[in-house]
Amino acid sequence: MANVLFIKANGLPAERSVSVKLYEEFLKNYKASNAGDTITELDLFQADLPYYDATMMSGLFKESTGETLTEDEARLAKVANSYLEQFLAADKVVMAFPLWNFSIPAQFLTYLFYLNQAGKTFKYTAQGPVGLVTDKEVVLLNARGGVYSDGPMANWEMSLNYVKNILTHFGITNPQTVVVEGHNAAPDQAQDLIAAGVKEAGELATKF
Repeated sequence: MANVLFIKANGLPAERSVSVKLYEEFLKNYKASNAGDTITELDLFQADLPYYDATMMSGLFKESTGETLTEDEARLAKVANSYLEQFLAADKVVMAFPLWNFSIPAQFLTYLFYLNQAGKTFKYTAQGPVGLVTDKEVVLLNARGGVYSDGPMANWEMSLNYVKNILTHFGITNPQTVVVEGHNAAPDQAQDLIAAGVKEAGELATKF
């Protein structure tokens, strides 16, 4: 039995969101193939995600050095740590997210900031930072309406690349990916592009 964390980083309904379509198809097929696993769904658009501000940052720093935290610092540090502990406890993680304005939704960015803690997901060494999370399987489900895999917009893609870089920083170097792109740029091909991506997500779920 595996402990699996499904993270949905898009607040739109499935009929308006390709990344949510991928999420729902993957979740459905994974449940059907892994009835004994413990599955937790985290909808970042419904979660309590206070900004990663100076108070939270100070609280997490003081906590790491053994200093006394203020009431607000302790409250915000507890929020960040609760999400980090949930992430670390998972054997497998599935993240579904779109490219919005060349990046990821603010809620997802905030969540990833919570996870990025020295001594917990990475450590500093004389050779540079080293990831501490090396035993986790991850799938990334990404959708972007334009074409960013190659061509003139390739350097503008800062959603999938950003998430993969963060995971590499944590020590997760081989996430599996399903990407749907170009469905807004080529509306005459949109139905086929989306259908192919949803099929790929469903198939991957049965093997994950």
